[in-house]
Amino acid sequence: MGVIGAIIVGFIAGIIAKLVTPGDPKPRGFVLTTVLGIVGAVLATYLGQAIGLYHSGETAGFVGAIVGAVIILIIWRQLARPR
Repeated sequence: MGVIGAIIVGFIAGIIAKLVTPGDPKPRGFVLTTVLGIVGAVLATYLGQAIGLYHSGETAGFVGAIVGAVIILIIWRQLARPR
């Protein structure tokens, strides 16, 4: 998958993560939603390799990207919470 494919998958994973996870604050806009999905996929790949779900060189699939994006979104909410 090329860069364009990663951007498309990241955007879709980011949208689904934002729909699945209720509450605010959420990152808004195309770029932040795409970054949310891409970083979620990277996080899912790293965690999956750390616990033995994926071998070295394997990447997380679409569902893994969504789960990673949900984790990133929960962390985002904790850091961006109004004080």
